[in-house]
Amino acid sequence: MNIIADTHTHTISSTHAFSTVQEMVKAAADMHLYAIALTDHGYTMPGAPGRWFFESLFTIPEVLYGVRVLKGVEANVADFKGSLDMEKSVLKSLEWVVASMHGVTLKEKKPSIEKCTQAWLNIAENPDVNVIGHSGTPEYKYDYERVIPILAKNGKLIEINNGSFRFRKGSMDNCVQIARVCKKYGARIVVNTDSHFSTAVGHVEDAMAILKDIDFPQKLIVNSSLDSFKGYLKEHNINC
Repeated sequence: MNIIADTHTHTISSTHAFSTVQEMVKAAADMHLYAIALTDHGYTMPGAPGRWFFESLFTIPEVLYGVRVLKGVEANVADFKGSLDMEKSVLKSLEWVVASMHGVTLKEKKPSIEKCTQAWLNIAENPDVNVIGHSGTPEYKYDYERVIPILAKNGKLIEINNGSFRFRKGSMDNCVQIARVCKKYGARIVVNTDSHFSTAVGHVEDAMAILKDIDFPQKLIVNSSLDSFKGYLKEHNINC
């Protein structure tokens, strides 16, 4: 089993990533992906692009090299009330919004499980958010049993982030726990690379391996089939 869309990727516009838009999309085409989401970092990440960048993403073709290009952002969770670091008007103009917690953008470095739980519960109510990004990060652990059913109810996708296994020590065990709870409650997930270089696009072998180990249902992996992914896009009035 593999993915047909990679919906969390970064370009040189994030400044700590190293491939251009065209290189990332071409890599998606080479991997025979249906779609790629360009999700450069929100404003408060050091080196991130500004508002004008996101408001100009419409200049990129909807289809490039035969790949559907979703214009999006990885917005930073700004506080434990669940605020994001992007204006609502900008978020609404984008096709794909990933919300993630990062140490460099959150002032409190070791928040309690309750604080993180409350943040995600509030984000679950945000209609502009599609994906809960790399929430297996050990520093920001939350109450999976409380949060995941609410995310599922509100149509949010929980990300299993292949890149976390390499760059966020301790993430794999948390992701297994998260996947088990998603399976328990029928919560839909999305498996992404979080790639910062073009050669990583579409490669989610580690994430797929842990899902296989727990017999995770393919029907809950939104980007594992064209029908499932297009169905999600249609649900959210996003052009296929």
